[in-house]
Amino acid sequence: MSEHEAPVEDDRDDQPYEYVPGGKRRKRRGGKGCLAVVVALAVLVGGFYVGLTKGVEWVSDQFQGPDDYPGPGTGSVQFDVNEGDSVAQIGRNLKAEGVTKSVQAFIDAAAGEPDSSGIQVGAYELQKEMKASDALEVLIDPANLIGFPTVTIPEGLRLTEIVSTLAEGTDFSEAAYNRALQQPDRIGLPDYADGNAEGYLFPATYEIKPGMKPVAILKMMVARWQQAADEAGLEEKAAELGHTPGELMIIASLIQAEGRGSDMPKISRVIYNRLDGPGDKGGTNGTLGIDAAIAYGLGLSPGSTELTPEQLAEDTPYNTRLNAGLPPTPIEAPGDDAIAAAANPEEGGWYYYVTVDLSTGETKFYETYDGFLEGREEYKTYCETSDRC
Repeated sequence: MSEHEAPVEDDRDDQPYEYVPGGKRRKRRGGKGCLAVVVALAVLVGGFYVGLTKGVEWVSDQFQGPDDYPGPGTGSVQFDVNEGDSVAQIGRNLKAEGVTKSVQAFIDAAAGEPDSSGIQVGAYELQKEMKASDALEVLIDPANLIGFPTVTIPEGLRLTEIVSTLAEGTDFSEAAYNRALQQPDRIGLPDYADGNAEGYLFPATYEIKPGMKPVAILKMMVARWQQAADEAGLEEKAAELGHTPGELMIIASLIQAEGRGSDMPKISRVIYNRLDGPGDKGGTNGTLGIDAAIAYGLGLSPGSTELTPEQLAEDTPYNTRLNAGLPPTPIEAPGDDAIAAAANPEEGGWYYYVTVDLSTGETKFYETYDGFLEGREEYKTYCETSDRC
């Protein structure tokens, strides 16, 4: 081309281009850019669709209510309602046991049932995968409570007798209970019991639930004793009276052995007067003179009435005629009244008492030894006509 010829226009110069490092231009077809726009639009529309779908599902969930099984359920589940369980806690426990599908389903069912606030503590038989309202219907009816075998421990039993009674009423031997008694920390004995459960297995009726073994059974009995001790203010009262909680439990056992009913606080006062009274302590020199303790130390059966002179003269740590002060341990299991009496002795100046009628338990209290002698003569007169002596 001569320098005078006009240049030929190249229509490709109007095409879009992209910058390439090195200063060269690379031609780009316009169709590729359109494709990018289409793809972006598709992604935008797809995201809108997914978001819309999720939103519809969320709104739907709000109106469908909590998850619940259709029922009626399968199999069998023993379900326990514990002391202090709220409706929400019962719902959580039901879900954990696989009875109901959600906690909220049970809460909603309970909200529409006035009797749900009266669900009683105990065990119930339910099923897996129950409708929440069906499970609630079982729980609000006390007739559905499962009954378990029971063992009754009367007041005043010694530890050996309690072990024998437990062995007779359960599937475990006396040896199994005695092994459990060698684990005072596991059964919950207080430190001041010094590892000896005598007096600390509370007399009451106990349900023996499936799976309970000797340690658990004894622990339950000690826990019931702790309840009685707390209600009586045992530790606080011991400090007020100038004694230890362990000493009050020994006193409670002596009261249980010696008295009944309204006489217990008076017998308690006689014991404290003899232990802590002024001077010669009413002529007793600090001895308690309680023959039930002497019989315990000799291994004689409870209920022994008249001890022989030889037995009364035998020197054991439990001979409260020879030794001043308390015996080393409780001598039997005291109940609520005896523990309360040990913590709350009645005010009075008595140092002596005599049960003058063994059939009725009538007991008379005296401040002097001469008064005691009068009571003893009344007792002897009673024995002349009674076979109880």
